[in-house]
Amino acid sequence: MTIADISRKFDISQDTLRYYERIGLIPRVMRNKGRIREYTEEDCMWVEFILCMRNAGLPIEALMEYVKLFQQGDETIEARKELLNEQRMKLLARMEVMKNTLERLDYKIASYEQTVVEKEKSLKRPMK
Repeated sequence: MTIADISRKFDISQDTLRYYERIGLIPRVMRNKGRIREYTEEDCMWVEFILCMRNAGLPIEALMEYVKLFQQGDETIEARKELLNEQRMKLLARMEVMKNTLERLDYKIASYEQTVVEKEKSLKRPMK
């Protein structure tokens, strides 16, 4: 698959893909004789993983550390697991903040809706 194919598949810009490759978040993508990137299925799995983690709010630095550890081999399994657990705890904390924010927004919206209902009741006049 070309970079354009991957860009469309994952709805991510080609510049972002190049950036992720340049900083080591995804392994060096092989190139054909024309120097065009040719993404493999494994490359696609890395892109998908990185996007999933970014959507969860993981910072680039944490992902770079994870990839670095991964490339060092199985002796880093515990370190990778610890890094993911730390990020999981941070995500849970952010989710709790978001849950509280959502509840507050729901309350405010309900208050506005109630105000509108009361205003509409006061505007109703008997028809003659």
